[in-house]
Amino acid sequence: MHEHDHDDGGLAQDLKLLGASMERRTLLRFALGASLLPLIGCGGSDSGTGTPGDGSCSKIPTETAGPYPGDGSNGPNVLTESGIVRGDIRSSVGTATGTAAGIPLTVTLTLVNASGTCEPLQGYAIYLWHCDREGRYSLYSSGVTNQNYLRGVQETDANGKLTFTTIFPACYSGRWPHIHFEIYPALASATKAGNKIAVSQLALPKAACDEVYATTGYSASVSNLRQVSLSSDNVFSDGSDSQLATVTGNTTDGYVATLTVAIAV
Repeated sequence: MHEHDHDDGGLAQDLKLLGASMERRTLLRFALGASLLPLIGCGGSDSGTGTPGDGSCSKIPTETAGPYPGDGSNGPNVLTESGIVRGDIRSSVGTATGTAAGIPLTVTLTLVNASGTCEPLQGYAIYLWHCDREGRYSLYSSGVTNQNYLRGVQETDANGKLTFTTIFPACYSGRWPHIHFEIYPALASATKAGNKIAVSQLALPKAACDEVYATTGYSASVSNLRQVSLSSDNVFSDGSDSQLATVTGNTTDGYVATLTVAIAV
């Protein structure tokens, strides 16, 4: 006899059984759907803790801007330089003429709203900066105080995305390889540190670092990387899941780093 081939309880019992069956099917569809969602930060197209518009993302931690921000908070302010709004940040702007050498790296950030449904945030500005192949920061470090390369500002598009063309940064003593960025509510306000609404850092995965640091010019990074880990780094030691970029590529063609950045607005 089949499950429903009975008349005990009549229509009321049949409706109860039908409802339970439909509930089981709904739960099954939900479970299957959830299993197909990309594992952001674990093989998804963008690292981070959420996908734009999917309704679930965690706010990226606030991190120090460090001693070399170049945003006017402790000396030089590159944000007022003509030409600082650009995609390719490998060369200096203004009167400086230097270009940073190194393995090419494309950085794509996707800005989303952690207070909403992780919808893309259009029209925001991100100022991004990092050290060069030798571990030096332009404007501050000996030998490059007259340079302002590896610093730039971009505006997010309708998908919350922006892209920088740069070089793979070094690993200097005491820090895991990383990239700094500050977020501003609009391009017009990205002129001084006091206007920023968020600041954080992006971490680079060890596998890509090992490949890059085996190439010419990065020799000091090899020993520096051996002496630090994500768990011992003074910025990432409290957790780096939402800050560890997904990186693809090779030393011949260059690398691409992607990260979804969620902020509360």
